[in-house]
Amino acid sequence: MNRRDFLRRFPAMVSAVASAAVAPAVLLRAATAGAANRAAVVAAASDLKYALDAVAERYAAQGNPKPKLIFGSSGNFTRQIQQGAPFDLFLSADESYIAQLVASGLTRDAGVVYAVGRIGIAVPPGSPVQADRDLAGLRRALAAGKVKRFAIANPEHAPYGKRAQEALQYAGLWEAIQPYLVLGENIAQAMQFALSGGAQGGIIALSLAKAPPVAPRLGGFALIPEAWHTPLVQRMALLRAAHPEAERFYAYLQGNDARAILAQYGFVLP
Repeated sequence: MNRRDFLRRFPAMVSAVASAAVAPAVLLRAATAGAANRAAVVAAASDLKYALDAVAERYAAQGNPKPKLIFGSSGNFTRQIQQGAPFDLFLSADESYIAQLVASGLTRDAGVVYAVGRIGIAVPPGSPVQADRDLAGLRRALAAGKVKRFAIANPEHAPYGKRAQEALQYAGLWEAIQPYLVLGENIAQAMQFALSGGAQGGIIALSLAKAPPVAPRLGGFALIPEAWHTPLVQRMALLRAAHPEAERFYAYLQGNDARAILAQYGFVLP
């Protein structure tokens, strides 16, 4: 390259070098800002599907990053967290699962009780099962051979399924209904099974029965007495490496706005 070519190209060379030096700094600032503003990743029991969606919408409407909500069974989430799943916050349908994580040192602290859940029998329109609080309609339909499928969540890892089992045992129907049980992976799936038309009913969460997308699909719903099962004391906790945004959402969940929404969906507030 002769002197004339060098002088002609020198400004472009300087610009390229400057851009290369500035780019990492710009990218670092962008990455830092992105990390600071990222949404909380929340593992939540499926009974919260509609209620927590509504809470998250209200939270985001106030100018906050909308949390990423992942719904499933509390038992499965507990196992995933023990295996290193990168959640920030866990809302369990049974506080015993939070206790397991606390004992393993995987949470910031013992967390807080955010609600107490309720269960009830739900039937689709036209079902031969009458929904009533003492399950007499289910008993009659079983005796008449009119029940072919009845849905509950899997008692092995879903708290609402475990309480459904306890209620059916209390009513003396657990053995009789065994051949007809359809198990959902979580209570939201059990609700879908119960109202799909392929089943004659099921035991689901009150919070799901009260949800606007679900209520019109019900042919009947009746709360099961609380004395028939272990209370569904629902606890939440921040995981040990929780992002600061999760801390803010955790605090919001304990405030009046969130509590009012939970109450609308039938949760008993602590």
